[in-house]
Amino acid sequence: MSAPFPWLVADVGGTNARFGTVSGPGAEVEDVRVLPVAAHAGPAAAVRAYLDGQAPGAARPQSAAFALATPVQGDRIALTNGAWDFSRAGTQAELGLKVFLCMNDFEAQALSLPRLRPHQLRAWGEAPAATGDVPVGTVLAVIGPGTGLGVGGVIRAPGLWLTLPGEGGHATLAPGDDFESAVLAAARREFPHVSAERFLSGIGLPVLCRSVAAALGQGEDVAALPADQIVARGLAGESPACVRTLELFCGLLGSFAGNVALTLGSRGGVFIGGGIVPRLGDYFFQSQFRARFEAKGRLHTFVDGIPTALITDTLAALSGAALALEQADA
Repeated sequence: MSAPFPWLVADVGGTNARFGTVSGPGAEVEDVRVLPVAAHAGPAAAVRAYLDGQAPGAARPQSAAFALATPVQGDRIALTNGAWDFSRAGTQAELGLKVFLCMNDFEAQALSLPRLRPHQLRAWGEAPAATGDVPVGTVLAVIGPGTGLGVGGVIRAPGLWLTLPGEGGHATLAPGDDFESAVLAAARREFPHVSAERFLSGIGLPVLCRSVAAALGQGEDVAALPADQIVARGLAGESPACVRTLELFCGLLGSFAGNVALTLGSRGGVFIGGGIVPRLGDYFFQSQFRARFEAKGRLHTFVDGIPTALITDTLAALSGAALALEQADA
């Protein structure tokens, strides 16, 4: 399949859609802009708004790759945490695209890992090896607490990278101690199934905070707090429930990341993406994340050699979408 230039690449989450352009072979993603998903009726309308903002005379895209925060199967695509519901074939025809790839957003996030540079990462301890140095068969994993919780992987094969897509964010969350068991029990009064996303995401932080407050039993009213206020109050130490929520968030995320490392055998590293963790700054690197990541009993020695790093570049998935087009064009 040939993917003629220019390329349009997009990373579409529940809240924002990020767009960029690749002008030719070997070019970087350029002209990146972020548009709110809710402000546009669908992807075609958002693309038109993006293209309307380009310089006069800019070439129209001939190929596109969209990373979407939802399972991608068949022609009909509906965002898990957003209002867009569209036909893949209809959108391709409406935009006049010769090639139109649609993939799960964490397929694109996983494909971004081979192209990450040191300035796009903050490692916890030893940095992951440069991807050009890893042998065939090496697996890398990525976990992204954003609006939802994405999980993906990528494996190095001869001459290309193969994605390992899935919906790991909806796997059942496991408590690590009695207090976490009490927090999960409180959440189960709201939801019969408590997935990792129920706690470890933008939509999940309020659920986690309410459940923490219930388990603490101190009568603190946090029911109306959105995720950004929970983070702000927790970092400032202004709310016992919010402080404990951030502690649990980092610990549970570390435990979950360790589970992903064990499941995928991601010896090349586990990378944390999404928009929430970068807001925590140094707090994250002083938390129990890494200790919980390694706390795997008899398999402690398996995971303690796996590097972990935070992706500080929130636009990295666009380069993964570009790599998908490049590999399709190979």
